[in-house]
Amino acid sequence: MSELFHKLSSRISSVAGSPTAFVVAIAIIIIWGVSGPIFSFSDTWQLIINTSTTIVTFLMVFLIQNTQNRDSKAIQIKLDELLRGVKGARTGLVDIEDVPDEELEKLYNEFKELHVHYSRELVKRGKIIKTSEKEQIDTVK
Repeated sequence: MSELFHKLSSRISSVAGSPTAFVVAIAIIIIWGVSGPIFSFSDTWQLIINTSTTIVTFLMVFLIQNTQNRDSKAIQIKLDELLRGVKGARTGLVDIEDVPDEELEKLYNEFKELHVHYSRELVKRGKIIKTSEKEQIDTVK
């Protein structure tokens, strides 16, 4: 059941995100709008589009979330493998998605400061322009 849902959600997400699906959605809206005078802009006419869009949106949320969760998990596994494979890398960062938000913020600020430090070094060596250093320093402050 799980594998079937994965295949179905991946396929539907791909199709729903295509330019063709967008054009079809626009065409449906245009046809609905043009048919308004035919149905005297009745409550039923409005209910059709409201109900249709609500049902499609409701189902798409689950399909897209499933696809996004799988993609995020796959990226995390790849990054974890890189951390384990790079000599000197902090392997304690492997399960960082499980730490509290405060700890994530501390690590974020630490890496931001490292970025600014190395950017300053590059400015000293003439590798980047000083305006980008100022922007980077301002974002840390």
